[in-house]
Amino acid sequence: MNKTLSEISEANSVDSATRLEETKRTARILEIILMIAAAPQRYQRKTLADHFGISVRMIGKDLEIIRHGMKLPLESTRNGFLFTHTPRLPLLQLGFAEALAVLNAVRAGQGVSGIGSPDLAAAVARLEALFPNEIHTLLKQVSQPTPATEQRQHRQRMLALVDRALLERSKLWIIYVTGSRSGTITERVVHPYHVLPHVRSWQLIAYCERRQEVRMFKVDRIQQAKILPATYRISEDFELDRYMGGAWGAMRGDPATAERVLLRFSPEAGRWVAEEEWHPSQIVERLDTGEVLFQVYISVTPEFVNWVMYYGAQVLVLEPEHLRETVMNSHRSAFELYSHGG
Repeated sequence: MNKTLSEISEANSVDSATRLEETKRTARILEIILMIAAAPQRYQRKTLADHFGISVRMIGKDLEIIRHGMKLPLESTRNGFLFTHTPRLPLLQLGFAEALAVLNAVRAGQGVSGIGSPDLAAAVARLEALFPNEIHTLLKQVSQPTPATEQRQHRQRMLALVDRALLERSKLWIIYVTGSRSGTITERVVHPYHVLPHVRSWQLIAYCERRQEVRMFKVDRIQQAKILPATYRISEDFELDRYMGGAWGAMRGDPATAERVLLRFSPEAGRWVAEEEWHPSQIVERLDTGEVLFQVYISVTPEFVNWVMYYGAQVLVLEPEHLRETVMNSHRSAFELYSHGG
């Protein structure tokens, strides 16, 4: 018997809902494994159930899958669950080109400000060991590790604590220096939601108990941090894209103020601009003259103005008029400054 369109639609809806629940459960089980591996004997059935907002019975079923379905050595103690040992991953058989590509990718990760760690260094060492001795000299020549400055080491320590708090859903106590001129030092308790790289630093998006709202914190301004025993749950209403509001970079914009921005770049600058994906809304058009039209829908922020100013006389603001005036006035001020000898 042929099904009606409504019956087919209803069946598809049921299938979609089932797949969604299966996906959620898979993600939850993987997160449980990460939480227990990162903090042995910390989580019990009740604390896991509270963390995920589900019943103790459902958590019990998840633990059975981990123990019997995935064959992981999960044990229960008075204080909580732990793995008696962590499984070693099977050896990968990589070709020369594949191993070299992976090594370059990992080294690139080391070069990102704040990512370096003993685990990453160990990964590099293991990858280098895959190559013949004749290749080692060449690898050392092309390897240029980033100097471990005091600022970089501090950033790595703070990022490690933030990542652990995010993984365990543990509240984080921080001493933070505000970005205002006064540089006020404040003590806060935050609930980490996301960590985003920005330029050569990182931004922590977290709920701040002091301000009673989600705020952004520059990781470099966190002087001290400590993971607290209290846990938290990320608000179900929080969506990263909506929070960022179509931001350009890490500076948030108000979605209600998003507008069309149209720029015309010279052939020289346009070639570089067109090669990158700067924003999801961007549209790039190459003109017969070699110039490039660049269009985005964003909230114009000081960060975006600085980006436009970077290109100097290589870019012309066509829209909106207020951005055109801002850039023009900034260039005029710079001209007057240099005209009077600084």
